[in-house]
Amino acid sequence: MQTDTALAIALVVLAGTLCQWFAWRVRLPAILFLLLAGILAGPVTGWLDPDRLFGNLLFPFISLSVAIILFEGSLSLRFHQIAGLRRVVRNLVSLGVAVTWLITTLVTRWALGFSWQLSFLFGAITVVTGPTVIVPLLRTVRPTAAVANVLRWEGIVIDPVGATLAVLVYEFILAGSGGAALGSTVTAFARIVVIGLCIGIGAGYLYGIVLRRHWLPEYLHNVATLALVITVFTLCNHLHHESGLLAVTALGIWLANMKDVHVEEILDFKESLSVLLISVLFIVLASRLDFSDLSRLGWPAVLVFLAIQFLARPLGVMISALGSGLSWPERHLLSWIAPRGIVAAAISALFALRLEQAGYSQAPLLVPLTFMVIIATVVLQSSTAGFIARALGVSEHDPRGVLIIGANHVAIALARSLLEAGFRPLLIDTSLNRIQRAQQAGLQTFFGNPVSEQADRQLDLVGMGRMLALSAHGSLNTLACMHYRMEFGALAVYTLQTADEKELSEQHRAAPHLAGKILFGRDVTFSSLSALLARGWHPRADKISDDHDLAASLRKDGIIPLFAVSARGTLHIFTAEDRPEPQPGWTVISLVPATSDTAPATV
Repeated sequence: MQTDTALAIALVVLAGTLCQWFAWRVRLPAILFLLLAGILAGPVTGWLDPDRLFGNLLFPFISLSVAIILFEGSLSLRFHQIAGLRRVVRNLVSLGVAVTWLITTLVTRWALGFSWQLSFLFGAITVVTGPTVIVPLLRTVRPTAAVANVLRWEGIVIDPVGATLAVLVYEFILAGSGGAALGSTVTAFARIVVIGLCIGIGAGYLYGIVLRRHWLPEYLHNVATLALVITVFTLCNHLHHESGLLAVTALGIWLANMKDVHVEEILDFKESLSVLLISVLFIVLASRLDFSDLSRLGWPAVLVFLAIQFLARPLGVMISALGSGLSWPERHLLSWIAPRGIVAAAISALFALRLEQAGYSQAPLLVPLTFMVIIATVVLQSSTAGFIARALGVSEHDPRGVLIIGANHVAIALARSLLEAGFRPLLIDTSLNRIQRAQQAGLQTFFGNPVSEQADRQLDLVGMGRMLALSAHGSLNTLACMHYRMEFGALAVYTLQTADEKELSEQHRAAPHLAGKILFGRDVTFSSLSALLARGWHPRADKISDDHDLAASLRKDGIIPLFAVSARGTLHIFTAEDRPEPQPGWTVISLVPATSDTAPATV
């Protein structure tokens, strides 16, 4: 029996990992494949029975998993990021949440006959979207920058905000579950909030001092943080039932915003742990679904989904976007995209178990109803959002973003030429001085190592379609090409060779499919471009006329062609392997001598 249990757990972990990998390959939310794996393992084949597998440990496992997931989400929420958000995002996580919560509550009460308590709780659970389902969808849909930024930041901020709302509603329900008078219910609810906030904030402050003063060796940071989260969660629940979730959320937010406390490494560990827990948790929860519960919900459950998709979300977006600079097509696309995800599923399962024990007979229906909404929103929006974005004219058929490795003077000069041509370069560098110079030039930047876990976690690649490695270090360029070729595709990563790399023999060069296409020609190196820029050469944009012979002009002037932009706005890059043939109406960006006219010319 122990061997069977160990084997079952191992297979669940393996299946979760494979689902995450496959989702990464096809750029779709992993939740789709995790749910499918759980349904196949549970209701379809009957192979996985979580209640028999975990026994009395099932509820503690779900509770601790949800606590860690909420802590990880709150650890990524920083107040300074919220303060700088566009007004429409702030409205979406406040007014939009309130509108969605109210409409979902009313429809659930009317269509399914749930009690007001369960209706309010379900409404709170389903306001959460989350970046784990939004980001893969955006990379497939490729909406305009305005839509992508709003959706991405909404997903990040609404995760802890929505989860906290659900926790508070849930705790308020429990506080009055014994039929107590309103005064007793409010008192019990206040006790839960006070215990959760005081212990969570107090533990965060004390642990922040420990980290700030380096009283703990770095190799213990992750283990100690995990131990603290579990301790705070269980201690608060011991003092008062279900105050632990609020406590770990407050703990994470406090640590994330405490001055001179660095939580990047802790966040890396917690994200990895959360991915593991999410993978296992989703398969386990999906395997507990009972098709008979879905049949009990019947068609009224479809009405709830339709109200969320076609009433609550559009109304919330329209109210939140009042007075904003978003166009009507952009508002319509925002109204369509709001898939529910991991936090909603995990919290619904946890709350359903606890409320069922408290005597709420309809509580078990929360799980299938939530999963139905998750599946319906993810499947519907994943399959139609791209078509709708193109129909509305707010989809970038050719991504306008260009990720540039390096913020040196060569990278800045080329990035400015792309910016003036209507593209969105993003420069990433480890030198703060170079980053500041790029910012002074009006360019978007990211301070960090392009191949680090920090970049994987924080770098916004939505809308990015190409990568140019323009660092002075050939090894970094090669690493960046290898790192990002799975993100952009092998045909969309480019590298500027260095003088040392040019001298290498073929047997000492990196494989072409790993190193990326060689930018601008085999005789062009970082050093040669740097020297030309120092002598006053500069990028210039020329529009091709009907009778212009580009090849003859290049031979005559000795200029170096860099980029070509078609009449439809598609970017073509000159490389050693590919030499675009510009047509009349195209614009060619070239590096020209200092004596050339600096103004764009028509030739």
